[in-house]
Amino acid sequence: MRTTVPRIMFAAIASGSGKTTLTCAVLQALINRGLVPAAFKGGPDYIDPMFHREIIGTHTRNLDLFMLSEDVCKYLLAVNSAPADIAVLEGVMGYYDGLGGRSTEASSYHLASVTGTPVILIVDCRGASLSLAALISGFARFRPDSGIKGVILNNLSTSLYQEYKEMLEAETGLPVVGYFPHLPECSLKSRHLGLITPPEVDGLKQKVTFLAKQAEQSLDLDMLLTLARQASELNYPVFKIKKGTPITIGVAKDEAFCFYYQDSLELLEKMGAVICFFSPLHDQTLPACDGIILGGGYPELYAEKLAANISMHQSLKHTLESGIPCLAEGGGYVYLLDTLVDKEGREQKMTGFLSGKAKVTSHLSRFGYLTLRALKDNPLCAAGETIKAHEFHYSDSSDNGDSFRAVKPISGKSWNCIHSKENVVAGYPHLHFWSNIDFAYAFLEKCRAYNLCQEK
Repeated sequence: MRTTVPRIMFAAIASGSGKTTLTCAVLQALINRGLVPAAFKGGPDYIDPMFHREIIGTHTRNLDLFMLSEDVCKYLLAVNSAPADIAVLEGVMGYYDGLGGRSTEASSYHLASVTGTPVILIVDCRGASLSLAALISGFARFRPDSGIKGVILNNLSTSLYQEYKEMLEAETGLPVVGYFPHLPECSLKSRHLGLITPPEVDGLKQKVTFLAKQAEQSLDLDMLLTLARQASELNYPVFKIKKGTPITIGVAKDEAFCFYYQDSLELLEKMGAVICFFSPLHDQTLPACDGIILGGGYPELYAEKLAANISMHQSLKHTLESGIPCLAEGGGYVYLLDTLVDKEGREQKMTGFLSGKAKVTSHLSRFGYLTLRALKDNPLCAAGETIKAHEFHYSDSSDNGDSFRAVKPISGKSWNCIHSKENVVAGYPHLHFWSNIDFAYAFLEKCRAYNLCQEK
């Protein structure tokens, strides 16, 4: 299959250069012009897509070239941008930063190359002038197929823009398609756990409205659209998904549990699942369902409220003990433990389905990509099968499990992880079902078997 959807990627020299702020500004500005954008995020990040979703009103997709194959990324880009006028991709980290810090694999550059997407390089102008030309030229020429087609100057005053634009275009040969002044009042703040989620940003709608107005004033949106229309034709395969008997999957979703890949959930739906969301924070009992997914999030920030919802603890624990299949990742795994020690050192009771204690630390534990190999048969796969995953957490538990072997790319560092019982798989790693769709099929078949047992 082929698509010619216009598309553009916003990339940067390094993290913290303003990619998310500028992407949000452009998305809203495009909507204000009556266009329908589709939004995508490179890498495994859950939070940036939440901001995109708040603006465009529909789900943003992750395109991660470690967890997903090139063909899958092209397919997901094509099918999810089919109804859109333009696809807007936000890069990850620095443009060329890939696996292990020594490779371009899984970098923004890799994604732009695979998808034939023109790239706009965002450059932070604080504390530099002519040196920016050397920096931009170096990025544009570091690889002969860099794909960089233009530059946006961030944190630059209006009075200096024209001077910088003329100088940089003469020195680099690349068009400068606009600038953004320093706007501290519109910043999307971070915490030690990462960017804060949209509900935690005071006046988000007002900030985005202001950012879009600034984009109209100081970015050449017409040039951005022209560059997007120059994207090459994208050839992509079609994946046929087998649909089974309908079943209901209860998915935890609230302020504490919000880390999900939308394409993973929709893959389950294509296979016959009906997704039913529930809140461990606010609901008293589980909904009627045939399987449960407890995703990641920030349970440590809501530990006291989670501990206080005893009726949900009892409902979940009882249902798990009845044999319902469950996948718990990251924060969802922590919720199944006996206790969680929060950052103030207070011990909060969790559901107690799994023995053990999680404790919030001051540093990331086992951060990054990994490949999981099953050491024993479990509800997701047979022993020996593999799937790509990643970890990002500031807590650690007293027993991380021994059902899978995790291996980091490049370094080869490895460790055992994930608890599995006859019906439960729970651990810190986050999975993307499109990495190995057989895991999704296996999980749903377990859920169908549970459904049949309940009917007898």
